[in-house]
This record gives sequence, structure tokens and C-alpha cells, in this order.
Amino acid sequence: MGTQEPRQRPRRRARRTKRARREPGQGATVRVARWSAVHPWRAIGMWLAFVVACVVIGGAAGTDKATLIDQGTGESGRAAAVAHAHGVAEPAGENVLISARQGALDQARAAQAAGEVAQRMRKLPDVAAVGQPSPSPKGDAILLPITMRGDPETAKERVEPLLAQTAEVQRAHPGLRIEQAGDASIQHGMGELIVEDLLKADLIGLPITLVILLVAFGAVIAAGVPLLLAITAVVGAVGLTALVSHLVPMYDSATSMTMLMGLAVGVDYSLFYLRREREERARGRDHLAAIEIAAATSGHAVVVSAVAVIVSMAGLFLTGHVIFTSLASAAIVVVAVSMLGSVTVLPAVLAKLGPRVDRPRVPLVWRLTATRQGPPRLWPALLRPALRRPAATLLVSVLGLGALALPALGMDLRSTTTDELSRAIPAMRTYDRLTASFPGESTSHLVVVRAPAERAGEARQALRGLAAMTRDDRLFAPVTTQVRQSADRRVHTLVLASPYDVGSDQAQDAVRRLRAELLPATAGRVAGAEHWTGGEAADSHDFGKRLEERLPLVIGFVLLLTFVMMAAMFRSVVVALTAIAVNLLSVGAAFGALVLVFQHTWAEGPLGFTSTGHIIAWIPLFLFAVLFGLSMDYHVFLVSRIREAAAAGLPTRQAVADGITRSAGVVTGAAVIMISVFALFGAMRLMDMKQMGIGLAVAVLIDAVVIRIVVLPALMTLLGPANWWPGLPAPRRHVPGSPRDK
Repeated sequence: MGTQEPRQRPRRRARRTKRARREPGQGATVRVARWSAVHPWRAIGMWLAFVVACVVIGGAAGTDKATLIDQGTGESGRAAAVAHAHGVAEPAGENVLISARQGALDQARAAQAAGEVAQRMRKLPDVAAVGQPSPSPKGDAILLPITMRGDPETAKERVEPLLAQTAEVQRAHPGLRIEQAGDASIQHGMGELIVEDLLKADLIGLPITLVILLVAFGAVIAAGVPLLLAITAVVGAVGLTALVSHLVPMYDSATSMTMLMGLAVGVDYSLFYLRREREERARGRDHLAAIEIAAATSGHAVVVSAVAVIVSMAGLFLTGHVIFTSLASAAIVVVAVSMLGSVTVLPAVLAKLGPRVDRPRVPLVWRLTATRQGPPRLWPALLRPALRRPAATLLVSVLGLGALALPALGMDLRSTTTDELSRAIPAMRTYDRLTASFPGESTSHLVVVRAPAERAGEARQALRGLAAMTRDDRLFAPVTTQVRQSADRRVHTLVLASPYDVGSDQAQDAVRRLRAELLPATAGRVAGAEHWTGGEAADSHDFGKRLEERLPLVIGFVLLLTFVMMAAMFRSVVVALTAIAVNLLSVGAAFGALVLVFQHTWAEGPLGFTSTGHIIAWIPLFLFAVLFGLSMDYHVFLVSRIREAAAAGLPTRQAVADGITRSAGVVTGAAVIMISVFALFGAMRLMDMKQMGIGLAVAVLIDAVVIRIVVLPALMTLLGPANWWPGLPAPRRHVPGSPRDK
């Protein structure tokens, strides 16, 4: 036995040494960071190879865009899908409007221009027919209808030659206004506007973000690292999103979502990591130890925050609607890629740069922003009310946020209509002039009937009877189209017009009347027939109904998963419940601000929009998921620092003060970056991006300033040791850099 003892002791010493080497943290984030720091060139090369592979493979696969059929919901979606599948969907139509630039319209010149347009259009392969020019009731314009050939879903990709011919005739007749509008040209213009706005946002947003990072770090390289990592993450995520689109078709705003979330979280994650690494180096630790401590603390918080965002966004899949699933997919991909970069390649870059990350230093800014050894003055002063009078501070702040949230009770949700589309799109300006000169039907209802082929005659007769029943009905316009029949004689369609806007009560009443009374009394009597009501008004009705049905599921999913994650991370039921409570308060206040801004007119001038008096229907639910995820970003970071202090033995009040004081600076810097990025998207000309950008910017401002500096410290101070119920476990291992090192 004596001969075995010398062999056993080295093994025990080796095990103790191995445990000691893992002392700064025990999770995967530390092991990955250590490997990256020891093999920096391999880690950097693997990251670049990953990004390049995403771009190449995603570019080769292409992006599968969500079509109007993909965006269909319920009965209206079924109507559009059946009509499209059987080739009886309404063909894409364009309209050329000819009017005078000034004064009365010269009818002879206008007729000549209309003839030239018609002649040119008939030569195009994508034009099926050119109708007869018709004068407006007031004689101030001439309208030339054009029917496009092929699938109406792809018309926007083939409309450019038609627009080019219209522009050629316009150049030949400068005294007239010759312009084109239609669904295809409007969607084409919208796509160009999105690209233009995204480019502008990049050109403005990247320099602003760099300036903020320069102020935060006081050094050029330290400021450039988070921005460069965020850019590469966005580029890689765009490629991956293209691949994902073949499983989940992408909505038009998916690219905007990738840019929005990628810049915001990509910079934030790197900022948290880099600030902690600099803080540890300032304490005298070597660069490897500083990286491991940053990985064990900030790196772990980044992973948890990213998972919280992903979980929140995953809840949107429960809606079963392509708008939510595509935007959620884009957000999940870019958040996952940003998180992956921050915990893998960032440690490698920091290890390779070492102290050089703080070069070259920006004069004066460096001395103001470099890590200070002395205690800060600003944050203790801001925290003083919450720490000294927590009950009163909590009551006042909750009442204030509750008052801000009250307008959300009057939120008016409507589906996107032509009113929300930016008039920066040329076709939309044409559309306004067209509807002014040719007032008439405003909304179209698509009626689809599918019956056995031998019942085709009965189906046609039933639809003709339906058209006759609506002629004297005030909910419908007297204009109707002919019954269309599919090649197999099984599907028939009829388009009924309504003189009311899509979102109006009358248009919704028309949908309900068609479904409940008119169709059952006509097509419903054909043996073996199925019938559906579609069109924009029906789609708006069905979309709203889908949201009502799925909203409790999404909210319940997000709240439950958030609770489980927070309880598991902090081993505290109270921390999990308070996280949900303060985040709900923040989201409610943000919704109230959204209503105040967009349902009223006072912000129209500063934000450059015309209020429609309502919120786009899909925005609030999407914002709820995004905000709940992003709120976890700051919450996890702050509570982690507070828990470090509490685990080191500090009383709750002091632990709250210490944790928030030591992390408030980086949280503020991260919040300023997020707010600036979101505000830039709020300046975009598309209403959905404007509402989303402003909503997110206001929410982050409320979250970072009111919730994290006032509500959270007051609540945690008031709860005291109960914060950590069912008990804060005594840490068996010590994380260097915690308050116990002071």
C-alpha cells in the first residue's frame, strides 16, 4: 500500500490543479473562451470561414419571399389559395393615368398620349391586354387599364418594363402628367424604398454607433471591435436567413429585422464582454485570466440573454402566420449568430490584441471614460431615492408608468392598408390622384366557389344570382366582374365591389353578410359546393380573428419560458417573478407611448408621417415578443452583478447598489446604442418599420432609465433577502473580481 501512495497523490494534485484552472467559471462559455484565447488565429479563421460560407451558400440558395398566398389567413387565405391553384385568380392589373400638370386637360393631346402608351404596352410579352381609355367624370384625367400576363404573385418582379414604357411616353409629352399605378408597381416601389432606407440607415447608423463606442471606450480599436463583430454577424445572418427562407418564406421586412436586431444586440453583446474584460485587466489580471472571468460572468449573461430573446421570438410561431414566423426566424438567426460570435471569436480577438485593444486612445475622452479605480459618483446619486425610500420610489414610478400605459387600452388595431404606405413611393402618389379623379369602388371582395364539374352551370348561376342580390345593397357597389371559370370547370370566382375602405366598419359588415347570409343562400345551395369569401377586407377580418385566438397562447408561452429560464439561472422564484413583473410594466408603458405617437397627430411633423388613427395590427404582438426578449438583456446583466455581490456576503441594499453601480455605465452605453439604431429605423418611410422602430426605441429608453435605475433597485431593496427565495446558495467557488475582492 505504501508503494501506491506516491502515485495517488499526484493524481489528486492534478485534479485539484485542473479544478483550479477552471476556477473563474465552470460553464461552456469559459471553456470556449479559453480555447479561443489560446488558439486565436484558429478561432478567427473559423469565424471568417463561417461567415463566408453563410454568404456563399445563402446567395446560391436565394431567398424565398413570402407571397400574398403565403400571407393569407383563415377563410380569406383559403379563397386566394384555391383561386390561385386553379388559375382563376384575378390577373395583375396596372393603370396608366394621364392628367394635366396645370389647368384643364387637353383632351386631344391626352388621347394621343394614351394611344402611344397602348401601342407600346401591347408589344410587351408580359402584357395580356390593354383596355380602352376612359375619361374621368370631371374630365380632368384619362385612365388606361392594362392586364398583365402570368402569375399575379410575380407581377411585381415583371412590372419594370411597363414602368419604363410609361416613362418614355412621359418624356415625349412633358406638358402632361403620365404615370402608372397598380398592385405590382406599388409593391415594386416598396421594395426599392426598403433598399434605399436600409442603405441610408447603414450610412448614418454605423458612424453614430462608432461615435458612441468611442465615447464608451475612449480608444479606437476597442470601439471598432464590437462594431466589426456586429457587421460580420449581420452578414452571416443574412446568408443563413436565405437558407431558412426555404422552410419559412420571408416577409418583405425580414431583411430590415435582421439589420435592426443584428446591429443592436451584436454591439451590445460585445460591449458587455469587452467592458468586463477591461475591468478585470484594470485590476491587474493578465489578459487570459481577464478573458476567462469575462466569459464566466458577462459571457454567461450574454448566452442567457440571447436564449431569452430566442425563446420570446419562438413564441411567435404559435400564431401560425407568415408575417410573425418569418420575422421571428430572421430575429432568431441574427441573435444566435451574434451570440455565437461574442462567445467564440471575441475572446480570440481580445487575446490577440491584449492591451493594444486600448489603442490608439482618443485624447480627453480616454481620461473621462477609462476604467476608474475610484467609486463613481453619478450612479449612487441616481440610486439614492430607490435605496433610501424604496416603497415610496416604487409606488411613484409604478404609478407613472401605469399612467403612461393607460392609452394602450384604447389601441385601435387595423391591417395594413394603402393609408399606411409611404407616399415616397411614386405609384402611391399616382394612386391618390387616380382615386381622386375616378371615385368608385374602394374595396374588392373575392368570392370563390368549388363544386363538382357537373355542377358548373349551377355554380355559375348561383354567382350571377349573388351579384344580382348585391346591386341594391348599400354595402356593395353596382360594379361587378364576370364569373371566371377554371379549366377543369370546378372552381368559379366573382369579384364584388364595395364603396368603403378596407378597414371601415361597412367593409367588415359586407364580409360578414357575404359569409353568413348571401353565400349560403346562393352558392350554398349547390350540391357538393364549397365557398369562401376573400379579398382585403376579409383578410383583415381573418387576421384580426387569428390574433385574438393566438394572443393568449403567445403571451403565456413567453411568460412561462421566461419564468423557467430566470428561475433556473438565478435559482430564485422571486427573481423570476419580479423579472416578469417589471418587463410587463415596461412593455405596457411602451405600448401607451406607441398609441400616443401614432394614433394622434402631434408627432406627425417631427417624425414625418401622416397619422391614420390606428396601429398596424401585427406590430403590438411582435413588439411584445421582441421587448420581452431584449429586456432580459439588461435584466440578466444587472441581476447577475447584484447576485455576485449578494453571494459575496453583502447585505441586499449594498449588493443592489454595488451591482447596479458597477454595471450601470455599460448598460447605459448599450441602451444608447440600441436607442440610436431603433430610432434610425423609426425614421424609415414605411409605416410598419416606423412604428416598430419608435416602439422599440421608447421601450429601451424606459427599460434602461426608469426600470433599471428606479423600479428594479427599489423593488429588490424592498424585498431584501426574499429576492433569493428559496435561498441564495453559498458559492463553493469564488469568481475573481467579485465584491469580495475589494
